[in-house]
Amino acid sequence: MSKPYFEKLNQTLKNYQRAIPCLLIDLDKVDENIATLKKNLQANTSLRIVVKSLPSLELIQYVMQRGNTEKLMVFHQPFLTALAGNLTANADILLGKPMPIKTASYFYKNLPESKQGFHPYQQIQWLVDTEQRIEEYIDLAKELGQSLRLNLEIDVGLHRGGFKDIVQLKAGLQLLEQHKEWVTFSGLMGYDPHVVKLPNFIRSKEKAYQLANQFYEQCKEAIQQDFPSLWSEDLTFNGAGSPTIAMHKNNSPLNDVSAGSCMVMPTTFDIPTLDNYQAACFIASPVLKAFEGTTLPALEKMKTILNLISSSNQQSFYIYGGFWKADYCYPIGIKQNSMFVSTNQTMLNAPSSVELKVDDFVFLRPHQSEFVFLQFGNILPIRNGAIMTPWSVLKNY
Repeated sequence: MSKPYFEKLNQTLKNYQRAIPCLLIDLDKVDENIATLKKNLQANTSLRIVVKSLPSLELIQYVMQRGNTEKLMVFHQPFLTALAGNLTANADILLGKPMPIKTASYFYKNLPESKQGFHPYQQIQWLVDTEQRIEEYIDLAKELGQSLRLNLEIDVGLHRGGFKDIVQLKAGLQLLEQHKEWVTFSGLMGYDPHVVKLPNFIRSKEKAYQLANQFYEQCKEAIQQDFPSLWSEDLTFNGAGSPTIAMHKNNSPLNDVSAGSCMVMPTTFDIPTLDNYQAACFIASPVLKAFEGTTLPALEKMKTILNLISSSNQQSFYIYGGFWKADYCYPIGIKQNSMFVSTNQTMLNAPSSVELKVDDFVFLRPHQSEFVFLQFGNILPIRNGAIMTPWSVLKNY
């Protein structure tokens, strides 16, 4: 981001109705990231928005509309409950991790009123990773007197759970086939972030990608050949994620890919496969106090020496809040003082060349969106540097 970009944001925030730490979403950059993402989708592949990475109903609805999709991936029951009351009859939700059966039961026994016709039995795919979990969902379906849709998690190399071989998969599919009156097989999910995270000396990303897809194809063939009654052209074959979505543009076994973080680009996603995406989310916090030099408790007489030891000690500032999972990005040259890390008033240091004064804002890039966004209560969407009506974040409880 350029100096004029942040200077404009700084002035906008200084003119805003109040000055507290805030989370900014640049919608112009979100639009560009969505356009980049859509160019990288394989033909006949659906985009599924990852809710935990964009935990705001208004932000989710915005990305769904811009991305031309009504498919979502959800990882948290309170988010699922909030969405169930606000989605249409065309939405489709796939759980991104297996839910404890008590959690699924609680969800159904505390359903919100649907405002737009969402059907929680027909429009949710619950993720299951073991035969035991399949049996638990069969029992829940019987208790509820409603059929449930189940998607099987497969281990394509991440080794974080799921059916790890064809023998295990067939045992799970057999259970589904035997209880079709209570559970409907809806597809497979195989998550593959390891493909781009493995060091090359262990395995190249090309080889890891090939092996992951090879197992996925074997799983699909097993369904077609041995369980034809479960096969349907409407099955969801989900996978990918922001780190690997570009790799699935060609020769992918998937017809459904998930993404969320690449829309806003926190720093964890500054990786080669996402080079064409732009940072679109920032934390901004006002400066409360500014001082020449750096004075530390019990080291008052060392102030001059500290300034000589490092040019970064030539100025010190205290900001409103701090200690977020984020990196300072503007003004260039500011850094957090390691002795005064605080969630209340964090101390920053900077060389004398940094122009920063009380009531100016400093800017940070979050490491991730899914946790950090929830810390600010509201999100401030910006368009062409102007602040729009705030968006609320999803409740985490």
